[in-house]
Amino acid sequence: MKKTWTWSVYVSPFIGQPRETILETCQHARLPAIDGTYRFFQNHSVAEMEAFAKVFRDGGIEIDTFHLPFSAADDVTSFYETVRRGAVDRIQTWMENASRMGASVGILHPTTTGYNVDIEGLDNYLKQLGKSLNALLPAAERLNFTIAIENLLPAKGGRFASRPEHFTAMIENFAHSNLGFCLDTGHALVAAGPERAHDFLDVMTPHLVAFHLADNAGDRDSHLAPGHGSVNWDPVFRKAADIQFSRPMTIETPPFAPGPNYVPDAWKQMVTDTDALAARALHS
Repeated sequence: MKKTWTWSVYVSPFIGQPRETILETCQHARLPAIDGTYRFFQNHSVAEMEAFAKVFRDGGIEIDTFHLPFSAADDVTSFYETVRRGAVDRIQTWMENASRMGASVGILHPTTTGYNVDIEGLDNYLKQLGKSLNALLPAAERLNFTIAIENLLPAKGGRFASRPEHFTAMIENFAHSNLGFCLDTGHALVAAGPERAHDFLDVMTPHLVAFHLADNAGDRDSHLAPGHGSVNWDPVFRKAADIQFSRPMTIETPPFAPGPNYVPDAWKQMVTDTDALAARALHS
């Protein structure tokens, strides 16, 4: 099997660092792309965001994917209409900002609460998500942008989007060319355990447009660099090769090294180590 994708890293660990330093680090790690997030850019003006993207683009690095808002106020399945509509407005604004910076995929948390779906009702979540997508998908079409719904941690119970069957229900209810999924490997392990973690991969595969790669011990979302936890990476990379996934795949962790200001060599080593995990999976 052949590796068909490149790598990116998420920009949050670089918060507070000068733009040029971030660019030089990413160039040193030979990254063609980064994964943006509203948390990094929330204090930037539109002009500053566009300037940031241009500097990176001129330096050979694209902002390919972008993590849309996921604070408590950004719940697109809220049962309170005031909250839900406000969330939709903010997320649409950040879709537009992300598109201006060159991103074509936005990662969306389908809820920002930890309520148990068995108590609140799956149909109620699907109803609210449908209302939000009815507003967001036309904007996505206009922007030539894809919304990628991410699988979530289980919180204290059966949180919405923390089970593979929730994604089956989304496929059945919301099929759209501008809607896909983002597999978060760390979330999947914590939510389903090692025996069922890859059930998310199986359900999502026809609609996968993004990956967030993170490792952990299975007990919490510790965001360890790939290979430093209990995630079984072989099925992930084999499936990506099988479907010829061709976008940058985001390593959503800092390096496994002293921080918080990680040296450029640490980022380069993380990319090299993740590439070795993929090579092993594809040639074993």
